[in-house]
Amino acid sequence: MTNPLDALGRVIDDVVAPNALAVDRDGAFPREGIDALGRAGILGLASATDVGGAGLGLGEAALVVERLAAACGSTAMVVLMHYAAVAVIEAHGPDDARRAIGSGRHLSTLAFSESGSRSHFWAPLGTAVANAGNVTLDASKSWVTAAGEADSYVWSSRPVAADGPMTLWLVPSDSPGLTQPSGFDGLGLRGNGSTPVTAKGVTIPADHRLGEDGAGLDIALATALPWFLVLSTAFSLGLMEAVTADTGAHLTATTLEHLGEALIAQPLVRADYAAMRVRTDTVRAFLADTLGALGAGREDATLRVLESKAVGAEAAIDVTDLAMKLCGGAAFRKEVGIERRFRDARAARVMAPTTDALLDFVGRAISGLPLLGPVG
Repeated sequence: MTNPLDALGRVIDDVVAPNALAVDRDGAFPREGIDALGRAGILGLASATDVGGAGLGLGEAALVVERLAAACGSTAMVVLMHYAAVAVIEAHGPDDARRAIGSGRHLSTLAFSESGSRSHFWAPLGTAVANAGNVTLDASKSWVTAAGEADSYVWSSRPVAADGPMTLWLVPSDSPGLTQPSGFDGLGLRGNGSTPVTAKGVTIPADHRLGEDGAGLDIALATALPWFLVLSTAFSLGLMEAVTADTGAHLTATTLEHLGEALIAQPLVRADYAAMRVRTDTVRAFLADTLGALGAGREDATLRVLESKAVGAEAAIDVTDLAMKLCGGAAFRKEVGIERRFRDARAARVMAPTTDALLDFVGRAISGLPLLGPVG
């Protein structure tokens, strides 16, 4: 089978990158890019070969997200959330959905955060009620990437009957009773289609449950969360690599004519540029170590995963801020792309689990405390 990574550069160069400015400017969902990625096998990259996918893993998915983020943050975020959802569907979903994803014909996403519990995704308020072989869902999801554009949602609710904080479901996005606003007009990631989604009396078959009733949080923590956190680090890394390269090009090509030298000849400018490179390389090394820890089953793997998104998110904010400073007025021009990456970088800090929540998780983990619940 052809490795879909072989086609990634072509899709980015031919479709994703040329559309990035318009996607951001118009707040338009990057449908052309997502469809091209599907045809190239990128959406099926993490699906098993027996359902038509490429059978590749988290490391390859991280490479995809990094390279997409360097070109178009909105496209990268849609694919990131798709991969996190696919991890759950591959482990617990029906064959028809898995085959559709493996063939590149199906886009999925996570629908965890709710308006009542905000970024505390581990505490859904939405309900699931058994109804003659079906289940009726009611919830107010606060932000769902690719809302109305994805084909399905990996959806969290309170359990039907079991103990436990949540149950997961595979919900078709065209289910009657699902509604969402028509668009997203935000600071960054303007084309990722992130809007609230409301379920009022949405009925799905009971066998659309992903895993056991009440086991949703365990599945989310063990399956979806590692993919989401590690891929979020790759997303931040892609933004940092792009702005560092653009900044270097600007500093080399722009001349202070009265001094007869390029901007890069200024010591303070070089120091800031070096700081950008150091922070970017630090995140790359941390991402590689996290993937290595997971692959080797190291004792510190869970800790590295919890740390990774916070490391990447905060570094991307710092690096894109330095890019705006070093490139001056040129960075404010939308066609240059630096201010777009500056805005996109800020999303990772507040996407659940937020940086603050992750730092609390890390503090609990290194103190021998449970990740969730009371500590006293």
